Amino acid sequence: MSLLSSALKRINPSPTIAISNKARELKAGGRDIIALSAGEPDFDTPDNIKEAAIAAIRRGETKYTAVDGMPELKAAICRKFKRENGLDYKPSQVTVGTGGKQVLFNALVATVDAGDEVLIPAPFWVSYPDIVQFCGGTPVSVPTTIEDNFKLRPDVLEAHITPKTKWLIFNSPSNPSGAAYSWDELKALTDVLLRHPHVWILTDDMYEHLVYDDFKFVTPAQVEPKLYDRTLTMNGVSKAYCMTGWRIGYAAGPEPLIKAIGTLQSQSTSNPSSIAQWAALEALDGPQDFIAENNKVFKERRDLVVSMLNQSKGLNCPKPEGAFYVFPSCAGTIGKKAPSGKVIATDEDFAAELLDSEGVAVVHGSAFGLGPAFRISYATATSDLEEACRRIQRFCGSLV
Repeated sequence: MSLLSSALKRINPSPTIAISNKARELKAGGRDIIALSAGEPDFDTPDNIKEAAIAAIRRGETKYTAVDGMPELKAAICRKFKRENGLDYKPSQVTVGTGGKQVLFNALVATVDAGDEVLIPAPFWVSYPDIVQFCGGTPVSVPTTIEDNFKLRPDVLEAHITPKTKWLIFNSPSNPSGAAYSWDELKALTDVLLRHPHVWILTDDMYEHLVYDDFKFVTPAQVEPKLYDRTLTMNGVSKAYCMTGWRIGYAAGPEPLIKAIGTLQSQSTSNPSSIAQWAALEALDGPQDFIAENNKVFKERRDLVVSMLNQSKGLNCPKPEGAFYVFPSCAGTIGKKAPSGKVIATDEDFAAELLDSEGVAVVHGSAFGLGPAFRISYATATSDLEEACRRIQRFCGSLV
Protein backbone atom coordinates (compact mmCIF):
# COMPACT_ATOMS: atom_id res chain seq x y z
CA MET A 1 0.00 0.00 0.00
CA SER A 2 1.40 3.40 -1.04
CA LEU A 3 1.81 6.04 1.63
CA LEU A 4 1.04 8.88 -0.78
CA SER A 5 -2.45 9.55 -2.09
CA SER A 6 -3.35 9.34 -5.78
CA ALA A 7 -4.39 13.01 -5.65
CA LEU A 8 -0.85 14.04 -4.70
CA LYS A 9 0.49 12.21 -7.74
CA ARG A 10 -1.55 14.50 -9.98
CA ILE A 11 0.39 17.64 -9.02
CA ASN A 12 3.98 18.84 -9.20
CA PRO A 13 6.00 21.38 -7.21
CA SER A 14 5.70 24.94 -8.52
CA PRO A 15 8.35 25.52 -11.24
CA THR A 16 8.67 29.19 -10.30
CA ILE A 17 9.40 28.34 -6.67
CA ALA A 18 11.83 25.59 -7.74
CA ILE A 19 13.82 27.97 -9.95
CA SER A 20 13.85 30.69 -7.28
CA ASN A 21 15.13 28.14 -4.75
CA LYS A 22 17.86 27.00 -7.16
CA ALA A 23 18.94 30.62 -7.71
CA ARG A 24 19.17 31.15 -3.94
CA GLU A 25 21.26 28.00 -3.53
CA LEU A 26 23.67 29.06 -6.29
CA LYS A 27 23.97 32.52 -4.78
CA ALA A 28 24.64 31.06 -1.33
CA GLY A 29 27.36 28.96 -2.94
CA GLY A 30 29.17 32.05 -4.18
CA ARG A 31 27.77 32.41 -7.72
CA ASP A 32 26.93 35.87 -9.05
CA ILE A 33 23.24 35.31 -9.66
CA ILE A 34 20.51 37.74 -10.72
CA ALA A 35 17.15 36.11 -10.06
CA LEU A 36 14.26 37.34 -12.21
CA SER A 37 12.03 34.41 -11.38
CA ALA A 38 9.96 35.52 -8.38
CA GLY A 39 6.74 37.51 -8.71
CA GLU A 40 7.34 39.72 -5.69
CA PRO A 41 7.57 43.52 -5.55
CA ASP A 42 10.90 44.76 -4.24
CA PHE A 43 9.15 47.73 -2.57
CA ASP A 44 8.54 47.55 1.16
CA THR A 45 5.06 47.35 2.68
CA PRO A 46 3.85 50.94 3.27
CA ASP A 47 4.34 52.24 6.80
CA ASN A 48 0.65 52.92 7.48
CA ILE A 49 -0.10 49.25 6.83
CA LYS A 50 2.72 48.13 9.12
CA GLU A 51 1.50 50.50 11.84
CA ALA A 52 -2.05 49.14 11.55
CA ALA A 53 -0.69 45.65 12.21
CA ILE A 54 1.37 46.84 15.19
CA ALA A 55 -1.65 48.68 16.60
CA ALA A 56 -3.76 45.53 16.23
CA ILE A 57 -1.21 43.55 18.22
CA ARG A 58 -1.16 46.20 20.95
CA ARG A 59 -4.97 46.13 21.12
CA GLY A 60 -4.83 42.39 21.63
CA GLU A 61 -6.33 41.50 18.26
CA THR A 62 -4.51 38.17 18.42
CA LYS A 63 -7.42 35.74 18.79
CA TYR A 64 -9.26 33.58 16.30
CA THR A 65 -11.50 35.47 13.89
CA ALA A 66 -14.42 34.22 11.82
CA VAL A 67 -13.19 31.33 9.68
CA ASP A 68 -13.42 33.13 6.35
CA GLY A 69 -12.54 36.65 7.47
CA MET A 70 -13.42 39.12 10.18
CA PRO A 71 -16.50 41.34 9.62
CA GLU A 72 -14.47 44.56 9.52
CA LEU A 73 -12.30 43.29 6.65
CA LYS A 74 -15.27 41.89 4.74
CA ALA A 75 -16.95 45.29 4.98
CA ALA A 76 -13.78 46.95 3.62
CA ILE A 77 -13.70 44.46 0.73
CA CYS A 78 -17.32 45.28 -0.12
CA ARG A 79 -16.39 48.98 -0.15
CA LYS A 80 -13.43 48.25 -2.41
CA PHE A 81 -15.54 46.34 -4.95
CA LYS A 82 -18.14 49.12 -5.03
CA ARG A 83 -15.61 51.94 -5.19
CA GLU A 84 -13.21 50.49 -7.75
CA ASN A 85 -15.27 48.01 -9.78
CA GLY A 86 -18.88 49.17 -9.47
CA LEU A 87 -19.83 45.79 -7.99
CA ASP A 88 -22.30 45.46 -5.12
CA TYR A 89 -21.59 42.64 -2.67
CA LYS A 90 -22.79 41.90 0.84
CA PRO A 91 -20.36 40.60 3.49
CA SER A 92 -22.07 37.20 3.22
CA GLN A 93 -20.83 37.10 -0.39
CA VAL A 94 -17.18 37.61 0.61
CA THR A 95 -14.51 35.11 1.63
CA VAL A 96 -11.00 35.84 2.93
CA GLY A 97 -8.22 33.28 2.66
CA THR A 98 -4.54 32.85 3.36
CA GLY A 99 -3.50 34.37 0.05
CA GLY A 100 -5.21 34.34 -3.30
CA LYS A 101 -3.94 30.83 -3.94
CA GLN A 102 -6.00 29.42 -1.07
CA VAL A 103 -9.11 31.18 -2.33
CA LEU A 104 -8.62 29.67 -5.79
CA PHE A 105 -7.85 26.26 -4.29
CA ASN A 106 -10.95 26.37 -2.08
CA ALA A 107 -13.21 27.43 -4.94
CA LEU A 108 -12.05 24.64 -7.22
CA VAL A 109 -12.03 21.92 -4.55
CA ALA A 110 -15.56 22.98 -3.58
CA THR A 111 -16.92 22.77 -7.14
CA VAL A 112 -14.87 20.50 -9.42
CA ASP A 113 -15.67 16.81 -9.80
CA ALA A 114 -14.00 14.11 -11.86
CA GLY A 115 -14.78 14.71 -15.52
CA ASP A 116 -15.32 18.46 -15.15
CA GLU A 117 -13.28 20.60 -17.53
CA VAL A 118 -11.72 23.93 -16.60
CA LEU A 119 -10.63 26.26 -19.39
CA ILE A 120 -7.30 27.99 -18.76
CA PRO A 121 -5.94 30.44 -21.36
CA ALA A 122 -2.23 29.84 -22.01
CA PRO A 123 0.22 31.12 -20.96
CA PHE A 124 -1.15 30.66 -17.46
CA TRP A 125 -0.04 30.89 -13.85
CA VAL A 126 1.60 27.55 -13.07
CA SER A 127 -0.74 26.63 -10.20
CA TYR A 128 -4.04 26.70 -12.11
CA PRO A 129 -3.82 23.34 -13.90
CA ASP A 130 -2.28 21.53 -10.94
CA ILE A 131 -5.09 22.61 -8.63
CA VAL A 132 -7.68 21.45 -11.17
CA GLN A 133 -5.91 18.09 -11.48
CA PHE A 134 -5.73 17.74 -7.71
CA CYS A 135 -9.52 18.10 -7.66
CA GLY A 136 -9.87 15.31 -10.24
CA GLY A 137 -10.90 17.71 -12.97
CA THR A 138 -9.39 18.18 -16.42
CA PRO A 139 -7.49 21.40 -17.16
CA VAL A 140 -8.00 22.44 -20.77
CA SER A 141 -5.30 24.73 -22.08
CA VAL A 142 -6.73 27.36 -24.45
CA PRO A 143 -3.93 28.75 -26.62
CA THR A 144 -3.15 32.37 -27.36
CA THR A 145 -0.50 33.73 -29.70
CA ILE A 146 2.22 36.34 -29.53
CA GLU A 147 0.59 37.98 -32.57
CA ASP A 148 -2.52 38.59 -30.41
CA ASN A 149 -0.31 39.78 -27.51
CA PHE A 150 -1.23 36.58 -25.64
CA LYS A 151 -4.91 37.56 -25.40
CA LEU A 152 -7.71 35.03 -25.73
CA ARG A 153 -9.78 35.39 -28.88
CA PRO A 154 -13.56 34.94 -28.60
CA ASP A 155 -13.72 32.34 -31.38
CA VAL A 156 -10.99 30.28 -29.72
CA LEU A 157 -12.79 30.45 -26.38
CA GLU A 158 -16.06 29.30 -27.97
CA ALA A 159 -14.36 26.42 -29.77
CA HIS A 160 -13.05 25.02 -26.47
CA ILE A 161 -16.34 25.10 -24.54
CA THR A 162 -17.99 21.68 -24.19
CA PRO A 163 -20.91 20.34 -22.13
CA LYS A 164 -18.28 19.31 -19.54
CA THR A 165 -16.86 22.83 -19.09
CA LYS A 166 -17.34 23.94 -15.48
CA TRP A 167 -15.14 27.03 -15.17
CA LEU A 168 -13.15 29.53 -17.19
CA ILE A 169 -10.19 30.83 -15.18
CA PHE A 170 -9.55 34.37 -16.38
CA ASN A 171 -6.45 36.33 -15.31
CA SER A 172 -5.99 39.98 -16.33
CA PRO A 173 -3.42 41.47 -16.13
CA SER A 174 -1.80 38.14 -16.73
CA ASN A 175 0.88 36.23 -14.94
CA PRO A 176 3.11 35.47 -16.90
CA SER A 177 2.48 37.65 -19.97
CA GLY A 178 1.31 40.93 -18.42
CA ALA A 179 -1.47 41.05 -21.03
CA ALA A 180 -4.56 42.97 -19.90
CA TYR A 181 -7.96 43.19 -21.56
CA SER A 182 -9.75 46.42 -22.43
CA TRP A 183 -13.50 46.81 -21.95
CA ASP A 184 -14.18 45.97 -25.62
CA GLU A 185 -11.86 42.96 -25.61
CA LEU A 186 -13.47 41.62 -22.45
CA LYS A 187 -17.02 42.33 -23.70
CA ALA A 188 -16.33 40.13 -26.74
CA LEU A 189 -15.42 37.27 -24.38
CA THR A 190 -18.37 37.80 -22.03
CA ASP A 191 -20.70 37.72 -25.05
CA VAL A 192 -19.43 34.19 -25.70
CA LEU A 193 -19.96 33.20 -22.07
CA LEU A 194 -23.55 34.48 -22.13
CA ARG A 195 -24.28 31.83 -24.77
CA HIS A 196 -23.06 29.07 -22.43
CA PRO A 197 -24.92 29.43 -19.11
CA HIS A 198 -23.34 26.30 -17.59
CA VAL A 199 -19.85 27.88 -17.58
CA TRP A 200 -18.76 29.70 -14.41
CA ILE A 201 -16.08 32.42 -14.43
CA LEU A 202 -13.26 32.48 -11.89
CA THR A 203 -11.48 35.77 -12.39
CA ASP A 204 -8.04 36.36 -10.91
CA ASP A 205 -7.64 40.14 -10.57
CA MET A 206 -4.53 40.06 -8.40
CA TYR A 207 -2.67 42.54 -10.64
CA GLU A 208 -5.61 44.91 -11.04
CA HIS A 209 -3.78 48.06 -9.94
CA LEU A 210 -0.54 47.31 -11.80
CA VAL A 211 -1.42 48.77 -15.21
CA TYR A 212 0.40 51.33 -17.36
CA ASP A 213 0.01 53.86 -20.19
CA ASP A 214 -3.45 55.01 -19.03
CA PHE A 215 -4.87 51.50 -19.34
CA LYS A 216 -8.25 51.15 -17.59
CA PHE A 217 -8.77 47.89 -15.71
CA VAL A 218 -12.14 46.15 -15.87
CA THR A 219 -13.34 42.80 -14.53
CA PRO A 220 -15.87 40.40 -16.16
CA ALA A 221 -18.83 40.93 -13.78
CA GLN A 222 -18.37 44.68 -14.22
CA VAL A 223 -18.40 44.49 -18.02
CA GLU A 224 -21.33 42.06 -18.19
CA PRO A 225 -23.66 42.25 -15.16
CA LYS A 226 -25.61 39.24 -16.44
CA LEU A 227 -22.60 37.11 -15.43
CA TYR A 228 -22.65 38.38 -11.83
CA ASP A 229 -24.45 35.30 -10.48
CA ARG A 230 -21.89 32.86 -11.91
CA THR A 231 -18.68 34.79 -11.37
CA LEU A 232 -16.20 34.51 -8.49
CA THR A 233 -14.11 37.68 -8.49
CA MET A 234 -10.81 37.06 -6.68
CA ASN A 235 -8.20 39.60 -5.60
CA GLY A 236 -5.73 40.23 -2.79
CA VAL A 237 -3.27 42.63 -1.22
CA SER A 238 0.01 40.92 -2.09
CA LYS A 239 1.08 42.66 -5.30
CA ALA A 240 -0.20 46.25 -5.41
CA TYR A 241 0.22 46.70 -1.66
CA CYS A 242 3.62 44.93 -1.48
CA MET A 243 2.29 42.43 1.07
CA THR A 244 3.31 39.06 -0.37
CA GLY A 245 4.34 37.64 3.01
CA TRP A 246 1.19 38.79 4.80
CA ARG A 247 -0.86 36.14 2.94
CA ILE A 248 -4.29 37.71 2.48
CA GLY A 249 -6.47 37.02 -0.54
CA TYR A 250 -10.19 37.50 -0.94
CA ALA A 251 -13.07 36.89 -3.32
CA ALA A 252 -16.74 37.74 -3.77
CA GLY A 253 -19.45 35.76 -5.48
CA PRO A 254 -22.75 33.93 -5.03
CA GLU A 255 -23.60 33.12 -1.41
CA PRO A 256 -23.91 29.32 -1.86
CA LEU A 257 -20.39 29.16 -3.29
CA ILE A 258 -18.99 31.44 -0.59
CA LYS A 259 -20.63 29.30 2.08
CA ALA A 260 -19.12 26.14 0.56
CA ILE A 261 -15.68 27.76 0.52
CA GLY A 262 -16.12 28.67 4.19
CA THR A 263 -17.04 25.09 5.07
CA LEU A 264 -13.92 23.80 3.36
CA GLN A 265 -11.70 26.41 5.01
CA SER A 266 -13.15 25.55 8.42
CA GLN A 267 -11.67 22.08 8.07
CA SER A 268 -8.30 23.17 6.66
CA THR A 269 -6.56 26.35 7.80
CA SER A 270 -9.47 28.06 9.57
CA ASN A 271 -9.05 31.85 9.70
CA PRO A 272 -6.17 33.78 8.12
CA SER A 273 -3.84 35.60 10.52
CA SER A 274 -5.79 38.15 12.54
CA ILE A 275 -2.89 40.61 12.38
CA ALA A 276 -2.60 40.32 8.59
CA GLN A 277 -6.36 40.91 8.30
CA TRP A 278 -6.14 44.20 10.19
CA ALA A 279 -3.22 45.20 7.96
CA ALA A 280 -5.25 44.33 4.87
CA LEU A 281 -8.13 46.46 6.11
CA GLU A 282 -5.80 49.44 6.31
CA ALA A 283 -4.41 48.63 2.87
CA LEU A 284 -7.87 48.74 1.30
CA ASP A 285 -9.23 51.74 3.22
CA GLY A 286 -6.02 53.74 3.65
CA PRO A 287 -4.03 56.01 1.30
CA GLN A 288 -3.61 54.65 -2.24
CA ASP A 289 -1.22 57.25 -3.67
CA PHE A 290 1.87 55.05 -3.32
CA ILE A 291 0.46 52.66 -5.94
CA ALA A 292 0.83 55.24 -8.70
CA GLU A 293 4.32 56.08 -7.47
CA ASN A 294 5.35 52.42 -7.58
CA ASN A 295 3.72 51.98 -10.98
CA LYS A 296 5.82 54.79 -12.41
CA VAL A 297 8.94 52.81 -11.47
CA PHE A 298 7.44 49.56 -12.78
CA LYS A 299 6.61 51.22 -16.11
CA GLU A 300 10.17 52.49 -16.48
CA ARG A 301 11.48 49.02 -15.74
CA ARG A 302 9.05 47.44 -18.20
CA ASP A 303 10.14 49.79 -20.97
CA LEU A 304 13.82 49.17 -20.21
CA VAL A 305 13.44 45.38 -20.24
CA VAL A 306 11.29 45.28 -23.38
CA SER A 307 13.75 47.51 -25.24
CA MET A 308 16.85 45.57 -24.20
CA LEU A 309 15.32 42.15 -24.83
CA ASN A 310 14.19 43.19 -28.31
CA GLN A 311 17.81 44.11 -29.01
CA SER A 312 18.81 40.54 -28.14
CA LYS A 313 19.49 38.19 -31.02
CA GLY A 314 16.69 35.63 -31.41
CA LEU A 315 14.24 37.19 -28.92
CA ASN A 316 10.88 38.88 -29.51
CA CYS A 317 9.31 40.65 -26.53
CA PRO A 318 5.83 42.25 -26.70
CA LYS A 319 5.10 45.25 -24.48
CA PRO A 320 2.47 44.21 -21.89
CA GLU A 321 -0.24 46.44 -20.43
CA GLY A 322 0.15 45.37 -16.81
CA ALA A 323 1.53 43.20 -13.99
CA PHE A 324 5.34 43.16 -13.62
CA TYR A 325 6.27 40.43 -16.10
CA VAL A 326 7.36 40.14 -19.70
CA PHE A 327 7.06 36.95 -21.72
CA PRO A 328 9.51 37.07 -24.63
CA SER A 329 9.62 34.41 -27.30
CA CYS A 330 12.96 32.66 -27.64
CA ALA A 331 11.97 30.76 -30.79
CA GLY A 332 14.88 32.35 -32.61
CA THR A 333 17.36 30.58 -30.32
CA ILE A 334 16.01 27.06 -30.72
CA GLY A 335 18.43 24.74 -32.51
CA LYS A 336 21.46 26.87 -31.72
CA LYS A 337 24.47 25.83 -29.68
CA ALA A 338 25.20 27.37 -26.28
CA PRO A 339 28.74 28.15 -25.00
CA SER A 340 28.64 24.84 -23.10
CA GLY A 341 28.29 22.99 -26.39
CA LYS A 342 24.71 21.96 -25.67
CA VAL A 343 22.15 22.48 -28.42
CA ILE A 344 19.13 24.44 -27.21
CA ALA A 345 16.15 22.25 -28.09
CA THR A 346 13.53 23.78 -25.76
CA ASP A 347 12.85 26.91 -23.75
CA GLU A 348 13.76 24.92 -20.65
CA ASP A 349 17.20 24.36 -22.21
CA PHE A 350 17.41 28.10 -22.91
CA ALA A 351 16.68 28.98 -19.27
CA ALA A 352 19.08 26.35 -17.93
CA GLU A 353 21.94 27.44 -20.19
CA LEU A 354 21.31 31.12 -19.43
CA LEU A 355 21.57 30.39 -15.71
CA ASP A 356 24.68 28.29 -16.14
CA SER A 357 26.45 30.64 -18.54
CA GLU A 358 25.44 34.10 -17.28
CA GLY A 359 23.92 33.59 -13.84
CA VAL A 360 20.48 34.94 -14.79
CA ALA A 361 17.50 32.98 -13.46
CA VAL A 362 14.29 33.10 -15.52
CA VAL A 363 11.35 30.70 -15.77
CA HIS A 364 10.89 28.75 -19.00
CA GLY A 365 7.65 29.41 -20.85
CA SER A 366 6.53 25.79 -21.15
CA ALA A 367 6.02 25.84 -17.35
CA PHE A 368 3.23 28.33 -18.10
CA GLY A 369 1.78 26.19 -20.86
CA LEU A 370 3.20 28.04 -23.87
CA GLY A 371 6.63 28.03 -25.42
CA PRO A 372 9.25 28.53 -26.63
CA ALA A 373 9.39 31.55 -24.35
CA PHE A 374 10.42 32.58 -20.86
CA ARG A 375 9.13 34.83 -18.09
CA ILE A 376 11.03 37.68 -16.52
CA SER A 377 9.79 39.47 -13.41
CA TYR A 378 10.89 43.09 -13.45
CA ALA A 379 9.87 43.58 -9.81
CA THR A 380 13.50 43.98 -8.83
CA ALA A 381 16.11 46.73 -8.67
CA THR A 382 16.51 48.64 -11.94
CA SER A 383 20.31 48.26 -11.84
CA ASP A 384 19.95 44.48 -11.55
CA LEU A 385 17.49 44.42 -14.45
CA GLU A 386 19.84 46.40 -16.65
CA GLU A 387 22.76 44.10 -15.84
CA ALA A 388 20.60 41.00 -16.33
CA CYS A 389 19.47 42.21 -19.75
CA ARG A 390 23.09 42.91 -20.75
CA ARG A 391 23.92 39.33 -19.79
CA ILE A 392 20.94 38.01 -21.77
CA GLN A 393 22.08 40.00 -24.80
CA ARG A 394 25.58 38.58 -24.42
CA PHE A 395 24.23 35.04 -24.03
CA CYS A 396 22.00 35.32 -27.10
CA GLY A 397 24.90 36.77 -29.07
CA SER A 398 27.07 33.79 -28.13
CA LEU A 399 24.70 31.21 -29.60
CA VAL A 400 25.82 29.66 -32.86
